[in-house]
Order: sequence, then C-alpha cells, then structure tokens
Amino acid sequence: MKRNKPVHIILYSIAACITIAACDNAPKGDNATITEEQKTTEITGQTFMVDTANSLIRFTGYGVGKKHPGKFKVTSGTVAIKGNEITGGEFTINVRSLEMEEKGDMFENKLRPHLLSGDFFDAEKFQTAKFEITHVEPYKADDKDTSIVKGANFNISGNLTIKDVTKNVTFPAHVDLDAATLKANADFDIDRTQWKMNYGNDKTLGDKFISEKVNIEFDLQAKAQ
Repeated sequence: MKRNKPVHIILYSIAACITIAACDNAPKGDNATITEEQKTTEITGQTFMVDTANSLIRFTGYGVGKKHPGKFKVTSGTVAIKGNEITGGEFTINVRSLEMEEKGDMFENKLRPHLLSGDFFDAEKFQTAKFEITHVEPYKADDKDTSIVKGANFNISGNLTIKDVTKNVTFPAHVDLDAATLKANADFDIDRTQWKMNYGNDKTLGDKFISEKVNIEFDLQAKAQ
C-alpha cells in the first residue's frame, strides 16, 4: 500500500521549487561589494561633463518566473581625469524619470507607480539618487574573479545614495578614455534591502516573492571641457 507523503515534506518541496524558480531568474551581473559610506578624495585634473542625452542607468528587478527591466535618466554629472586616471566625479539620477521597458497598462499604471511609492524609491520625498566616486583602481581578472563586462579594466568604488541611505559600492567597469571623451559601462548586482527597500523580500510569499537582488547596468558618456 502506497503511503502519502507527510504534509511538511510536500510544503518543503513546494518551497524549494519556488526558491529554484526565483534563482533561475536571479541577476546575472558582477557581484558588487557593498560597505559603509567612504570619504571622497581630492579631485584633480581636467573636468569631463557627463553627456546626459547619451547616458542612462538601467535596472532589472526579479521575482518568481518573471523580471521587470526599467531605466532612469542621468540629469547631471562630472568626471575628473588626470593623465589616464580617474580622480573623482559624481552624477545625479532622476528617480522620477523611471521608465518601464515593458509596455502596457499594468507596467505603466500599476508597476511604475508602485516602484515610485514608499515601498521602494519613495520618489515624492526623494526625487534624485546620487553616485559619488571615492576610489578607482586597475581591474585584473583571475580564475576566481572574472567580470562579465567585456574588457573590464577598472574597479570603481563610489557612494551610492538612494532615499536617505548611502552605501559604498565597488564593481568592475570598462572605461574608454581619450583627450576628448570618456565612455564607461558596468553590469553588476546589488542588494536593494541595503537601501531600505524591503518590500516583498520574504520567501513565504510564494509567487509574490521579489528578489532582494537587483541588476544594475550603466552606460555613461562624458566630454572634456
């Protein structure tokens, strides 16, 4: 006679399936190192102004069996260059410029307002986010640490301020630099709960679970002044 499995085993199996489904949709970027806010160094060298028309920040949030990409506009910024080295810089992100890449009523009139609400960015109170460079050093890949960013050549550290929280984030980036232009791109993952965005981060929510990991991609261009 075949015996039925105990209820607790069935529930465990369901929970495991949910977790696996969430992991299958987990971010695929470099693992950013997150620490406490760091002091900035003295900025020296030539100033490059961020080309806001050709720069953007892209993000992807993940849930069980789904993902939702979107992007923000960069409204201002500068990068300081001395020789072939980045000595500092900062840029400001317009949180209220959030644009969902998926189209339709659900994304524009439900998901977007929810992301801008107090559950996530609280955009009415905190209209901008900011990234301020604190340290830049050459990036060298090895067997244990290989960036997914093609041609990654620098590790960039900076204070990322979202809402009223500032954390220092370090990630690999590919930077092209000449006398007139700078182009930089990166692709990394952060833990949104570090910035007090905890909504939905509970695996007991089943298919309503939202991963704490968020993928960030940035494409930054700047011109010498």
